Amino acid sequence: MSADKHPPTTLAVEPLASELHQQLLASLGRGDGLAPEKTRRVFVNRHLRMDHIEVIGFDMDYTLALYNQPRLESLSAACTLDKMIARRGYPEALRQLPYDARRAIRGLVIDRERGNILKMDRYGYVGRAYHGTQPLSRTERRKLYREQLLRILPSHYAWIDTLFALPEAVLFSQIVDFFDAEPSFAALSAEQKSSRYSQLWADIRESIDEAHRDESIKRVIKADMASYISDDPDLPATLHRFRSAGKRLFLLTNSGLDYTQAVMSYLLDKRLPGYSSWRSYFDVIVVDAKKPTFFTEKAPLLAIDPDGQVRGELDGHETPSRGRLCQGGNVQALDRLLGLRGDRVLYIGDHIYGDMYRAKRASVWRTAMIIQELEEELLQQRLVEEQLQKLEALERTRHRIEAELRYEQLLGQRLRRLPKEDPQRQLVTEDAQLEQAQEEIRKRSEAMRSLIRQTDDDMDRLELQIEQAFNPYWGPLLKAAAENSRFGQQVEDFACVYTSRVSNFLQYAPFQHFRSPRDHLPHERVY
Repeated sequence: MSADKHPPTTLAVEPLASELHQQLLASLGRGDGLAPEKTRRVFVNRHLRMDHIEVIGFDMDYTLALYNQPRLESLSAACTLDKMIARRGYPEALRQLPYDARRAIRGLVIDRERGNILKMDRYGYVGRAYHGTQPLSRTERRKLYREQLLRILPSHYAWIDTLFALPEAVLFSQIVDFFDAEPSFAALSAEQKSSRYSQLWADIRESIDEAHRDESIKRVIKADMASYISDDPDLPATLHRFRSAGKRLFLLTNSGLDYTQAVMSYLLDKRLPGYSSWRSYFDVIVVDAKKPTFFTEKAPLLAIDPDGQVRGELDGHETPSRGRLCQGGNVQALDRLLGLRGDRVLYIGDHIYGDMYRAKRASVWRTAMIIQELEEELLQQRLVEEQLQKLEALERTRHRIEAELRYEQLLGQRLRRLPKEDPQRQLVTEDAQLEQAQEEIRKRSEAMRSLIRQTDDDMDRLELQIEQAFNPYWGPLLKAAAENSRFGQQVEDFACVYTSRVSNFLQYAPFQHFRSPRDHLPHERVY
């Protein structure tokens, strides 16, 4: 049989089909490849098979509803100062303090009694710290947070673990500076200062909570949704894609019904045909959920009307109609209402403690975390890729030089012991030869120490440049020098997957198998 009668072993792609394929990829934001743009990817800590997921739940604030963070922070700070000045006697001069949003990121720890703000790595090492807005030196950090066991107790420390909490940290740092500049404050004893710092934090917390409770903040947001809430045009299509794939959806939010209706109507009403209102996207809607106690206590799950009137307690035997409104409740009651099997539920939220940690501890729900800051982090990471590569090269160089130095040190020790071990001088016949060899080792060792010092200096400068590209005060969100930050470690521990926004799931098939990268212990890595 002639060769031309054999069909080719590979399929030839017609030019037109290839062009259409590229157009399709471009329309999906995929460029020349199948992977989404990096800022829109879903990142995987643990395998997640979406074809096994039957029910998907969502938090609202900072999950379905992404906020214009600079505007919201300015509003929150202003409302908090209003409460502090009007009701707690703080001076009007605080209104003149310049608000710098860069002064806080998620994952920071407030040392309430010392007036300090800390950033820790996953082992609790404090790599950066400020007293107010003034940086603490390495010596000061070591004295305060390394010479004794650091116990993060709620009575002394507070976590900044949500985007809502960032203004609290910024105001705390600024007002600590304000206190310190007062002569009367400087005259106080250390114990009195500690009490004032601690009271300041309590007043900030109570004031911002009050501003949320009395609608001071929400009233402004509802009056100008477009200024405070980012419109994501892909969100309705993402929810529709999940429903079309046979998945049931629920909303679980701590916000009240009035605010929930306002925000969700803005995001979803009249966006897609077939959905009469935002409620049509969800099988069950739970407001006033009071997370994290939703996962830890047994509050009754109440059925409510669209006007917020309570109709009675749900006992779990009802078949929920689409858009069923509920209030309060607990995870077990919601499981019964929806007929859930825990590991078939994916819950998507933004709060590391109230959403991720508690959902993991109280149920077998799978978790996805929304990290709104991630898009900006990834953009900055792209800008410093060259510096990151140089830093890795310097780290490998340092490992190599250090290994060579250790070898020279061992060789020097061996030569110094040689006269005792070899009294007959069978290996070295002259003392002068021995001294010459030791001198050569000393010179090589000193040269290598000098090179290590130079490499360390180069690494420190490069690391500072990289960190300042992310945030001039705190560096990247998820890293602390070479380690995961404490926040980054919590994301790894409690979120099966994480991404920057819910609509990023639209870039993937609803039956996607999200696979985590292979993890490596140090002995498995090649340096």
